[in-house]
Amino acid sequence: MPPRPSDGPFDAAYYARFYGNPRTRVQGPPEVARLCRGIVEVARWWQIPIERAAEIGAGTGLARDWFARRRPLVRYVSTDVSAHACKAYGHRRLDIGKAPLRGRFDLVICQGVLPYLDEADASRALEHLAAMTVGLLYLECQTDRDIADVVDATVSDEALRGRPAAFYVDRLEEHFVMLGGGLWIARRAKVPLYELESGTLAHAAKARAARGATR
Repeated sequence: MPPRPSDGPFDAAYYARFYGNPRTRVQGPPEVARLCRGIVEVARWWQIPIERAAEIGAGTGLARDWFARRRPLVRYVSTDVSAHACKAYGHRRLDIGKAPLRGRFDLVICQGVLPYLDEADASRALEHLAAMTVGLLYLECQTDRDIADVVDATVSDEALRGRPAAFYVDRLEEHFVMLGGGLWIARRAKVPLYELESGTLAHAAKARAARGATR
């Protein structure tokens, strides 16, 4: 695995490697455009209007720029922990492990952020994301299994912290139901779902059946 940039995390060299260079970047404009289209169409299917959106760890601003072009009426707030990214790409400075973004949002995007945090900050970040989200959360978060078996080490950062999926799922399911594809619906949105439309509801049904079988 190639080494991290030597002059500190989340600096210009970091963004050049993981966002700029086509040979080493994690995602480029085509991939982010597909993701944004998918999120918007899922929201439309479930009749979740997106009027306010927030992004945690906005990087070079690809998702924000897509929304500006394709959904210009959405009020989109992009944030990042990196001083370099905030200055270069026009984000608000925010450390999601320390504080939430003020306000309530129909869509929150948090991609590739939580694996950089230690356990305490990651746990707080999940609470902060829940406090912000009144509709959909898109969460990309690599687990220990993903880092071992799925991610491409040649374009991934060795600083990612692997944790069991249960660490995230247990905390997320207090506030969300899993829709799939990285999307979680806030429980307070009260979107009616069939059990087989949500991993959360399907797993709960299985657990109920197992408890009934043991009585």
